[in-house]
Amino acid sequence: MSEQTPASGPTTDGPADPEHDSTAAYGLDRAYVSGLTRRVVSTTGETAAVASPIGRTPLAHVPQSSPADVAEAFARARRAQKSWAATSIDERAAALLRLHDLLLDRQDELIDLVVWESGKARKDAYLEVAHLALTARYYARTAHEHLDSVRVGGMFPVLTRAEVNRIPKGVVGIISPWNYPLSMALCDGMPALLAGNAVVSKPDAQTMLTALLAAQLLDEAGFPPELWQVVAGPGPEVGGAIVAHADYVCFTGSTATGRKIAQGCADRLIGCSLELGGKNPMLVLRDADVQRAAEGATRAVFSNAGQLCVSMERLFVADQVYDRFVDAFVSRTQAMTLGASHEWSVDMGSLISQAQLETVTAHVEDAVAKGAHVLTGGRHRPDLGPYVFEPTILEGVSADMECFGTETFGPVVSIYRFHSEDEAVDRANDGQYGLNASIWTRDAARGRAIARRIACGTVNVNEAYGATFGSLGAPMGGMRESGMGRRQGAEGILRYTESQSVATQRLMPIAPMFGMSEETNAKVMTTALRLLNRLGRA
Repeated sequence: MSEQTPASGPTTDGPADPEHDSTAAYGLDRAYVSGLTRRVVSTTGETAAVASPIGRTPLAHVPQSSPADVAEAFARARRAQKSWAATSIDERAAALLRLHDLLLDRQDELIDLVVWESGKARKDAYLEVAHLALTARYYARTAHEHLDSVRVGGMFPVLTRAEVNRIPKGVVGIISPWNYPLSMALCDGMPALLAGNAVVSKPDAQTMLTALLAAQLLDEAGFPPELWQVVAGPGPEVGGAIVAHADYVCFTGSTATGRKIAQGCADRLIGCSLELGGKNPMLVLRDADVQRAAEGATRAVFSNAGQLCVSMERLFVADQVYDRFVDAFVSRTQAMTLGASHEWSVDMGSLISQAQLETVTAHVEDAVAKGAHVLTGGRHRPDLGPYVFEPTILEGVSADMECFGTETFGPVVSIYRFHSEDEAVDRANDGQYGLNASIWTRDAARGRAIARRIACGTVNVNEAYGATFGSLGAPMGGMRESGMGRRQGAEGILRYTESQSVATQRLMPIAPMFGMSEETNAKVMTTALRLLNRLGRA
């Protein structure tokens, strides 16, 4: 088997690490795994086992990093960043375009590894490849638009030349989650590299191999190998060390952890961007196309088994279409194919772990015990995979139930009637989160008007989340406790730069000339300011 190609099924030619396991069948070729894990900066001699949600198949033992290893990773990255910042924007953009093609050329390998590590449906894994390709192409093609120095109006026309430069921050620390292990491993780092920074990345422990393959593709695309460092280990220890050394931190994960990272960054007076939790609402208005909305809801709620920050967990449906929508939504949900496999035929894959399964199960059991009704689903399906849970629709969920306001992060949705659009907006805005929302209506203009009243960072009209997430020129992020900062668009790359203003004064100083008194100078300045205002100058 090629060292660059994961096995399509378990192999039995020996363990990844005989010291740890001498009998288990592994899902990936050992030489392949070893080639990936060598990328981790580690001197501890310690490893952590990684197993797949597909049959709990062992995959690897990943080397673990110490705080000293994190410090070394930052030292290497800083050395590489100095020369990288001196390369032209065109050279950096060309490397991103090569990465774009590599992602598409190697998509089968990438998808296989994502499915092995996360258990998600193959179609959901493909979307990670597509999103990264879109991101690479967008930033490469718009690099000069974002990063070129810009002339701005000087204090005095002709006499004052002013411009704004974009200076890379240095080394960016990126802490990425397990739910989209390929996309989140690279999508925030691409613009950081393009802006002239280096990166130290800490992927989630459950999906390290995918992130390591992504780092390998960066090398193959022509980025200097030392520019992107990967560390591994427990979040409190390794994540804390990243915050202690980085010039900027990008984090995607829980609101609780995001608060701690923000506090650490504040102590060091460095910036951060945080994409955090959500309890996202979907509104089906009285004039919605019911069948189209029901189809959209199945994607909105059950993509990646609901393990998606922007997925919908609350559906608000107008009285006029409620019964028809519920019938259509339940019917479509029951028709979904479930499983933990590499097959394209699977509509919804597995949860990633026992911990996720326990959270989802607890939320459903709590709701049912307190009077909610299961319209469909509600069961663990170990016959299909150790962590497979049926797509579940709940009716009658009330505020005393755990799933009412707490993020489930699984294939569970609560559905509610509403009587007026004002009521729907108020209920959509209820709670502390504000990440993503979805509105379904035949009147797109009215949908956009309602969107402005919803306190979410992204709102999709007649789509679940893909319209905003796939529009790379549009910023994506949360309001309120769903985070701060934005990925994508201009904000997604400018966050990794410092703005530097440079002004050059010609002919005359901004001070009294030729022995002029301060009083006379003030009168001359006042006359000039009045004139500039009459001329319509900014």
